[in-house]
Formats: sequence, structure tokens, C-alpha cells
Amino acid sequence: MFRLTIHTAFAAAHNLINYQGDCENLHGHNWKVEVSITTNELDKAGLGIDFKILKRETNDLLKTLDHKYLNELAPFSEVSPSSENIARYLYHELTKIFGSDKVKVEMVTVWESDFAAASYYE
Repeated sequence: MFRLTIHTAFAAAHNLINYQGDCENLHGHNWKVEVSITTNELDKAGLGIDFKILKRETNDLLKTLDHKYLNELAPFSEVSPSSENIARYLYHELTKIFGSDKVKVEMVTVWESDFAAASYYE
């Protein structure tokens, strides 16, 4: 089994809902995103998946979040746009693209600071 991981980032504003503290106020983050996929097969070039493809698809998805107010976006209309919920959203959306017998999204980790991250996996 092989695990491939990319790192990327996006910036956005949000406020947590039902949170008792400062983060209930509007604020922003420069989120770092780590995406890991697994595969048990390599192609003729010896690749599980081209990093270029994984980065492109992930960055295309992140463009829908970048420099937005997350609370106003459909994926977060009923859930607080916490790092946990962002990681789950990204995992499910990337699974639509990379979910196959050959390639599977293993985990998505969203860092809201250098010292705090949330991961989602199934």
C-alpha cells in the first residue's frame, strides 16, 4: 500500500456558531490543508497518482472556499465552519473525485494555525 500526501492552503473568514468565546466573532485564518490518498497499484510510470493531478483537483476545490466568508457557503449553512467540519467537507468532496478501487482518500487535515489541526477520515 502506498500513501501520497500533498500540502496546500487557502484563506477565508468564518465565525463559529454556538461557541462561547472570541471565535464566535468574525475572524479569519490562513488554513493549511493536507490531503493523503492511498493506492495499492502503481501506473506504468511508477506513480500511484500524479501529484500534479492531486494538487490541481484539491486546489480547484479550495478555490470555492478561498477568500470567502465560509458561513455564507452552502456546505456550512447548517453546520459551523469549524476546522473539523471543513476537513469533513473536503474529504467527502475529494472522495467524489478520487474514490475508486485503485485510489482512496485516506485523510484530510486542516490546520487553522501552526499549532492546531483537525483531521477527518473514514
